[in-house]
Amino acid sequence: MEAGSKAGSRVCYSPGMPPMPRIAIVGPGNLGTALALSLHRAGFPIAAVASRTSSLRKARALAKQVSTHATTNASQVEADVLWFCVPDAEIAEAAHSFANSSRAGGKFAFHSSGAFTSDELAVLRKKGFATASVHPLMTFVLASHPALGGVPFAIEGDAAATRLARRIVSALGGRSYPIRKQDKAAYHAWATFASPLFTALLATTEQVAAAAGVKRADIPRRMLPILLQTLDNYARQGAPSAFSGPIIRGDIATVKKHLRILRSMPPARDAYMALARAALEYLPANHKKSMRRVLHSR
Repeated sequence: MEAGSKAGSRVCYSPGMPPMPRIAIVGPGNLGTALALSLHRAGFPIAAVASRTSSLRKARALAKQVSTHATTNASQVEADVLWFCVPDAEIAEAAHSFANSSRAGGKFAFHSSGAFTSDELAVLRKKGFATASVHPLMTFVLASHPALGGVPFAIEGDAAATRLARRIVSALGGRSYPIRKQDKAAYHAWATFASPLFTALLATTEQVAAAAGVKRADIPRRMLPILLQTLDNYARQGAPSAFSGPIIRGDIATVKKHLRILRSMPPARDAYMALARAALEYLPANHKKSMRRVLHSR
């Protein structure tokens, strides 16, 4: 089956693998929760939800939703796939705890860090696990558990592990893409621009709206139409054709007005100037030389 097929389709696995491998979720955070729920809906048996003692209550709540048990003890986890959904800095430590378990050996281990490679699971690889990094290009926040249908997953690692990961992603309705280890840092920077820094831009935009006299409670409602139309334009036509405003027109007087009013809001002014400079590099604009002088002057 090719990556990107519809969720719920029957998936053929490698010889020796059960038709639907038992998957243990290590880490019941926002990503781990969304992943566990999607896997459960797709028919994958969840072997366990493993967590630190401090997260055991959350692990138990998730385990109840996916018909399994929660544990803080690696030796109580018996699964075909260990899927680590812990913070990046904790992946290697968590892998060590499972490598030292008497039940560890000869199966599969994934993690879902966008920045780190499958080498974070090297201790399990030495124990006979096939390992891979399997990162969904999606945002996961508290109380929001997006479905993974249509979501792109960047995958790298051992051949057997990447093969299995692609098949699981396909069963979830996602789309698999290979990534080289040396490209992961740039890939994760891209993802950070696409969501966390975009959210930071929205928060900055709210500050400027408040300075314009808009009531805080009204800002999202009044801003959403232009945001949604901009995203629609981008999706249909690409960035150059979706670009509008004073920079593409070369309206230097208006940009100077913006910069003057933003002097009282240094973070917003810095963001404006950085994005305007990027626009001059990557997007169409009139009077670029004159605009650059304005944006580089104090």
